[in-house]
Amino acid sequence: MTMTDPPGQAFTLEQWRLIEQLSQSLGSVQARWLSGYFAGFDAGLRQALPQTASFPEAVAAAATAPAARKLTILYGTETGNSAQIAKDLAKAAEAAGLTPKVADMADYKQRELGQEQDLLVVVSTHGDGDPPQPATAFFEFVEGRKAPKLPDVRFAVLALGDTSYEFFCQGGKRLDKRLEELGAQRLIDCVECDVDYEENAESWVDAIVAKLGAEMSAPAVAASVAPVEALSAATAGAHDKRNPFPATVIENIPIVGRGSSKETRHIEFSLAGSGLTYEPGDALGIAASNDPATVAALLDALGLSPDATFDLKGQMVAIGEALTHRFEITAVVPRFLDYWAMLSEASALKQLLDEEHAGERAVFLRTHHIIDVVRRFPVKDVMPQGFVSALRPLQPRLYSIASSLAAMPEEAHLTVSPVRYELHGEARSGVVSGMLADRVAPDATLPVYVQSNPHFRLPGDDAPIIMIGAGTGVAPYRAFMQEREARGSTGRSWLFFGERNFRTDFLYQTEWQSWLKDSTLTRMDVAFSRDRTEKVYVQHRLKEQGRDLFAWLEEGAHVYVCGDASNLAPDVHTALIDIVAEQARIGREAAEDYVRSLQADHRYQRDVY
Repeated sequence: MTMTDPPGQAFTLEQWRLIEQLSQSLGSVQARWLSGYFAGFDAGLRQALPQTASFPEAVAAAATAPAARKLTILYGTETGNSAQIAKDLAKAAEAAGLTPKVADMADYKQRELGQEQDLLVVVSTHGDGDPPQPATAFFEFVEGRKAPKLPDVRFAVLALGDTSYEFFCQGGKRLDKRLEELGAQRLIDCVECDVDYEENAESWVDAIVAKLGAEMSAPAVAASVAPVEALSAATAGAHDKRNPFPATVIENIPIVGRGSSKETRHIEFSLAGSGLTYEPGDALGIAASNDPATVAALLDALGLSPDATFDLKGQMVAIGEALTHRFEITAVVPRFLDYWAMLSEASALKQLLDEEHAGERAVFLRTHHIIDVVRRFPVKDVMPQGFVSALRPLQPRLYSIASSLAAMPEEAHLTVSPVRYELHGEARSGVVSGMLADRVAPDATLPVYVQSNPHFRLPGDDAPIIMIGAGTGVAPYRAFMQEREARGSTGRSWLFFGERNFRTDFLYQTEWQSWLKDSTLTRMDVAFSRDRTEKVYVQHRLKEQGRDLFAWLEEGAHVYVCGDASNLAPDVHTALIDIVAEQARIGREAAEDYVRSLQADHRYQRDVY
């Protein structure tokens, strides 16, 4: 049957002509919406009417259908990806005639959980299976004894994660399991997404909207596609992750002294003409490119010419270009391990795929790059198409912005310490941090975008703040001070900063001293771990100043922690609990509740990585 042949007697010729005209003008989003619309219309006819009902009777009956169920979209995020998916889902739901409410787990009123009807959850996983920090309180409530039974709730979970971590998508898996334990019914199975989540997330959104839309009556679904088109027009040309802005590098200089054991750089970008804005606490996303030397070495190990082509989404692309700009080629992830084990037939790799060797597999993934696997288990006649199918798309990297637009209009500053290490006898570097340090000079352009971080925000101008950070974790606090200075804020501020050596590693030292002199910065305590035999870190300085620190907390101070997630963040967290317990003369459990209340009130915020 062709499109010009109406199927049997289902339509009149005039109806079919109208269908043809409409179908030729539709985009993919509109087509999906119509699919859900007519599925819902058909479901309404089948359930509410006898088979002999006429079209006008069907419309009249559908108009009296029950009201739509309450729909809540709940997200938990650390870097903003879950938030963006939740917003996209809300737009798709609205286009299908639904009325969703979108809520951040950090702000969600937990008592409302028992009154939900349809609950859609988008949540990422942080670190080794932990929920995003802003969502911690929600997880504690849902997984605790106070969580309500949910027999009248239907739910679906989209879990974001990274397969290079052992506890992949654990945050989403935990919520999916717990909601079922509380009696809620799944709308669809939990979907797990790797860092290249876009396609799976889009399919999940489509499936959810189609299912919910199919349950709607025709009039309820009769929202037009116009709002979606208007939204697309309104955001056309906006710079974001999908459409980064080519920013010019103004400055790229080392800011550590001669003889430092670290390498830290201050990098300035021009945002002139971009329309990009940000607030202190936000991050700058930088589109990555792999080191050409690494690409060349990998191609050599594979025996492939950089000019060899393959099909990428309908276009023929040279593999040299693709490996440079489009795919992750360093970290080994399970999908590549599966592929190379199949291709090489290496028994050692096949053994790692068994679940009983999960621990060994995790160690192997951490201690090998793709090139190490290719060299150790060589394969002849590798096909470019198959090879790239086992790789993940190259992801942008996020860096805390170290400047304020109020002080530095149309600029964004970064504080970057390139990752350097040796692996299998070769020097290795971080993909983007190495690129910024080694291959980016002033006047170069890099694709950038702003990633909002609403969970790391300055309070009102008169509220005291306590800033805790080590190394490049000091970056957002420079932005905080610039912002407060520009505003003429009166609130007190206290910096705890840690690094290795005072003489070489006191980042932005003259600026801090200047802010101390003019009282923009009220107090500063520093810890330089390698200046003395006994190592001293910021958590030690916190405890030394425990009495005053607790007094600031009692006076309404907001606490910020920025830096290493594996050591700094937990050590500082423990120190805060210890200080509260000691100074308030309460038990540890009560002290933990005190710190949790700071988090719930958004007075304890972390930006850790």
